Amino acid sequence: MIAAAPGLNFAGSYALGLLFVGLAVIAAIGALSHEEDRAFSASIIYLGLGVIAAAGIEVLDVAWVDPIEDHALYEKASELAVIVALFGTGLKLDRELRWRSWQTVARLLGIAMPLTIAAVALFGTQVMGLSLGAAIILGATLAPTDPVLAGDIGVGPPGDEEEREPNFAITGEAGLNDGLAFPFVLLGIVVAGDRPGGWFAEWVLTDVLFAIVVGVAMGAVVGYGLGATAVRLRDRHLLSSEFDGWLAIPAVLVLYAATELLSGLGFLAAFVGGVAFRRYEHGHEYNRRVHDGAETVEKFAELAVILLLGSTLTLSGLGEPGWSGWLLVPVLLLAIRPLSVVLALLGSRLPAGDRRFVAWFGVRGVGSLYYVAVAIGLGVLSDGEEKVLFWTTAACVVVSVLAHGATASPLSRRWLPAGQGASD
Repeated sequence: MIAAAPGLNFAGSYALGLLFVGLAVIAAIGALSHEEDRAFSASIIYLGLGVIAAAGIEVLDVAWVDPIEDHALYEKASELAVIVALFGTGLKLDRELRWRSWQTVARLLGIAMPLTIAAVALFGTQVMGLSLGAAIILGATLAPTDPVLAGDIGVGPPGDEEEREPNFAITGEAGLNDGLAFPFVLLGIVVAGDRPGGWFAEWVLTDVLFAIVVGVAMGAVVGYGLGATAVRLRDRHLLSSEFDGWLAIPAVLVLYAATELLSGLGFLAAFVGGVAFRRYEHGHEYNRRVHDGAETVEKFAELAVILLLGSTLTLSGLGEPGWSGWLLVPVLLLAIRPLSVVLALLGSRLPAGDRRFVAWFGVRGVGSLYYVAVAIGLGVLSDGEEKVLFWTTAACVVVSVLAHGATASPLSRRWLPAGQGASD
């Protein structure tokens, strides 16, 4: 503790920790300032700070977080980051709610995501030697495009810019597939555990159909209702404009919690709620303020989770996936994701550069850490498989942060020429 004992106490671990956190937040503010002018994303800086923290923890021999035993910390920290990011993502979107406008996103969700889950699960059973349940969980964990990290390559804030099709596709995919992948995580958990008769029909009816319907309905009704209430109170000066940016937090917490209480997909509701919130008084300047507040919280929550991930990296942990787990990283990023997107977009009118953009930027991140933490917490996997799943997921996230973060700006300029408009 700080100056809590008599005499001179130099280099106390608590004080050093506070010093590091303060410097990390200062670095985060610097990283987020003029972010669009850099050739790499702020998440790379966060990860680097986490690795520095990991080295310090090792040198000082500090008792620190164990990602398996302390999975609840990963789960709750990443959960908050994701739901705020999903709500903020929904607030960004100006696209009309009709099939033709969302068909690229629908292709990615209906074709690319299931193909990715199946391909990773097949790799998990045939190459990594995982049980079928664990392999399905791994596939569902690594399939979603992350809404937190995908913000660097998605559409801009409300009313800020024209929604170009590839950026919109990444944003829409990231907003929806984090929720839609969760039933497949539950499928893996059911397969890994004791399976009573009729389990598949129950999974389809409860974890898929019922959960999706409730998630969409709650997101639409509660999100629109919150938007209507907030705008009316704001216009009547019953809510002060200086607190506009804070409203996103209680709004998404109420929306997410209410949906989870009804056994719906809370992640899906958070995104749909953001879209619905924006649809009330669509052009109201209030939407931009609420989005900016959500984005600020999202960025610092991202900092916390990526710092946490980096600080728990150890040589022994990184050795847990073995050669086959590490092989999955390039296979996923360079083969499974691109090929699944190519197949999903067959017959679409997207230009070649747009397709390459969508195929490459399947960012893995905070959402994947949430799913693997949930699976560990339910206790259906063996100790060995828990470690393999977590550290394989961590390896994919780390490499994705580095690879996608470093290529976001240069490849966006190369594949998406300036002045390219939105597709309809």
